Amino acid sequence: MDVTAQGERLAADLGRSLAELTFVDLDTDEVTALVIDAVVRWAGAQGWRVYRRAPSVLPLPPPMQQRHSVLDVACARPDGPPVVLEVDHTDRARTVQKLTAEADAGRIPIWVRWGVGRFTVPPPPVAMVTVEVTRRPGPAGRGRLHSRVDDRPAPAHSAGGGTAATQALPIPLVEPLVDPLPDPLSDPGQGT
Repeated sequence: MDVTAQGERLAADLGRSLAELTFVDLDTDEVTALVIDAVVRWAGAQGWRVYRRAPSVLPLPPPMQQRHSVLDVACARPDGPPVVLEVDHTDRARTVQKLTAEADAGRIPIWVRWGVGRFTVPPPPVAMVTVEVTRRPGPAGRGRLHSRVDDRPAPAHSAGGGTAATQALPIPLVEPLVDPLPDPLSDPGQGT
């Protein structure tokens, strides 16, 4: 299987996993961190070694060209080439450049994009997974808040009634913990 086909297969699997992700009113950094955590869990469930903020093969632009960019997640697989993933909420040309350089180095690149839509598909072999969210203005100083809720309809329930018959349960008799108060009307010596 070639790198592009492997990337598409892995991206589809990751997309199914991320479809379960829900959250309400998180800011941009919180959503990005949540998505990265979900990607790390998915990769770990595959049995891969997972690295956060792994060095990329792509150097930083001048004047820091002696340093390298970092990847959000990199995965070492025993049964194939490494998988590298970037998580972004914007359409960054630098991300496509970084993932393309990773593909040229023999890695499977996956770009996880989240946002309200309008996702630009990257050129092959970079595979894309999208996480669509809604957004609204947040309180002053917090910026926009993003949500992703499960809006699938509830599962259909059976229309028939239950088949269990009602059962009479015994009512246990309990002795009172305190002596009852005497009734002043039945004992004339009391209450005067």
